[in-house]
Amino acid sequence: MADVKKIATREAYGMALAQFGDKYDIVVLDADLSKSTKTDTFKKKFPDKFINCGIAEASMMSTAAGLATCGKIVFASTFAMFAAGRAFEQVRNSICYPHLNVKIGATHAGISVGEDGATHQPVEDIALMRSIPGMVVISPADAVESIAAVEAAIKYDGPVYLRFGRLGVPAINDEATYKFEIGKGVQLADGGDVSIIANGLMVPEALEAAEILKAEGISARIINIHTIKPIDSEIIIKAAKETGAIVTAEEHNIIGGLGSAVAEVLCENYPTPMIRVGIEDKFGKSGKPAVLLEEYGLTAKNIAAKAKEIMKKK
Repeated sequence: MADVKKIATREAYGMALAQFGDKYDIVVLDADLSKSTKTDTFKKKFPDKFINCGIAEASMMSTAAGLATCGKIVFASTFAMFAAGRAFEQVRNSICYPHLNVKIGATHAGISVGEDGATHQPVEDIALMRSIPGMVVISPADAVESIAAVEAAIKYDGPVYLRFGRLGVPAINDEATYKFEIGKGVQLADGGDVSIIANGLMVPEALEAAEILKAEGISARIINIHTIKPIDSEIIIKAAKETGAIVTAEEHNIIGGLGSAVAEVLCENYPTPMIRVGIEDKFGKSGKPAVLLEEYGLTAKNIAAKAKEIMKKK
């Protein structure tokens, strides 16, 4: 997919806020990172509805909560490491406990942040956010899905964690026809031998893995689970019953993320051979994104290899 135009989901996040600023009564907060989170696009268009809270993420979340109590639809934006990590207590106690209408735009998630290194590469954020009662957790796969997810979050009454990346990713969805629904997975390709369930930037890798497997006579079903919480149990159980083997792929620790969520569904409903592709309980490191993705096995080639491995346990 080297020749395909790629857009980072954080770029799409900024585009979406600017696009929906006229349509919906939203307020955007940022922790002095608006150029990086791309909320500066909204700031330029709607300066009276933008607040720079400074390098004070916990305070920003509390401010967002306060605005939400006044009836505002609030987007609080910063890097995922700070949104989920540094401000966890405020997200839990000030936003989720009273179930306030705050949307957290968390950019620069995962190891694809690259040279910023482990301190700025959150691979635990989904685990943290999905553990909070009432929090919706979304990890879109491309720009089209990101824009649709932002609008869905606006329409949803309650807290939402939106996870965006820094690295450009290819489009897999058609803007004219794509429909986003919170809690509903999307089947991108049919197959009967194995199911590959992915989200975020691992979705295009999963699609590429399906092509690798197809060349070897293996039919792979590809499912995009953009909403980790609430998760689409129905599409997962159906895939398990019809293919008998599951691979999950995510740019996150295999503990607590998509893989864990899928395993919980299968364990309680339809136990099935399964393997998780993701960060294997390690921290990230500084390096070029492509090099890091290769080193941590977040590639189509590794997904295909794991698919063949789990099929032997059917």
